[in-house]
Amino acid sequence: MIYPARFLVAVALLLTASSFARDYRLSLAAPTADFAGQVISFHLPADAAKPAALRDASGKIIPLQTDADGTARFIVPSQKSGQALSFTLTAATPAAAEATGVAVSSEPGDLRVTLGGQPVLSYRVDPAAVPRADLKPEILRAGYIHPVFSPAGHLVTDDYPSNHAHHHGIWAPWTKTQFQGRSPDFWNMHNKTGAEHLVGVDRTWSGPVHGGIEARLRSVDLSAPTPVTALNTTWALTVYALSGTTQPARVFDLVITHTCATSDALVLPKYHYGSFGIRGARGWNGPGNIARFLTSEGITDRIKGNDSRARWVYLGGAVTPDGALAGTTVLGHPENFRAPQPVRLHPNMPYFSFVPQQLGEFSIVPGTPYVSRFRFVVTDGAPDAAFFDACYRAYTTPAVVNVSPL
Repeated sequence: MIYPARFLVAVALLLTASSFARDYRLSLAAPTADFAGQVISFHLPADAAKPAALRDASGKIIPLQTDADGTARFIVPSQKSGQALSFTLTAATPAAAEATGVAVSSEPGDLRVTLGGQPVLSYRVDPAAVPRADLKPEILRAGYIHPVFSPAGHLVTDDYPSNHAHHHGIWAPWTKTQFQGRSPDFWNMHNKTGAEHLVGVDRTWSGPVHGGIEARLRSVDLSAPTPVTALNTTWALTVYALSGTTQPARVFDLVITHTCATSDALVLPKYHYGSFGIRGARGWNGPGNIARFLTSEGITDRIKGNDSRARWVYLGGAVTPDGALAGTTVLGHPENFRAPQPVRLHPNMPYFSFVPQQLGEFSIVPGTPYVSRFRFVVTDGAPDAAFFDACYRAYTTPAVVNVSPL
């Protein structure tokens, strides 16, 4: 058989690349405390095999995802105190197991994120996609996360609840503000002084290790003679293909960046709620312990926990008739402004906010982006503080991988 010249050249190039590719050892030093759900990143060496595969010490294939800039990521579900880990970076083979991974797809009104075909969350892109017809047009919103599901498939967020229809799953507008001598409120859109609108989705991606969504929003001052945008905002949402942790969990990161849209600052006076918020499942509404809270400082009483400072907060409750629990733990990054930030734990409703303005007035000023970083850990069963602490350590101080040729 005579092969085309282009085919022979391609084969030669592939064989040449394979012959010069090197294998590498990736090492993680032993930590002094337990870690859970580490997202490890490193730059793929120029002479590493492409496509590359990662294997653990037992030879098991570990999902690896490499971005266009050469940044490679993989997940270490669990690393115990004193446990060093090593992996081998080598050439991928056709027989290598393919990870199911994270997939982002469009559905009416939403972008849907799944893991292994199971729903994780949705990002609302159409403000007209509403659950009922009695909602006033001024409170319709897009650019937030809902629904969110636990690993067992239980719903842990709510949207347009009857007692506070302006609450939406996971959302992040500011409440009490001062802008150009006015006081727009971007949280309580029913007051018609401010609104937050989704401008557009810039990027979605899927992959064996992570997938996500990047979107742009704007906060509009409606109290001005002519509506004016006060803030431009970006959301970067990344969902991870995490499995194998001691407690099954869904994990995703959210980075919110606010920048001034004019030459004027947005002043944020001292106030008890606003900025980031999460609304828990509908069945958890009411006073007492219908909604369960737990903070990183061990506080379970929502009244005592209100206005306290916390590295992370769990919000959960019963999701089955027999009282089985599920919930979401939100980890606040230590680089967030005024971290650990104060929290608003509502006395009657299943929601909380991280609220840096509780500690006093501050401003978002032109030329200086205001960045907030959060990791979400969604679990079934009773809240486990030791597990959440391990997740927090993995989020805030992930191991630095040592890459060395074999």
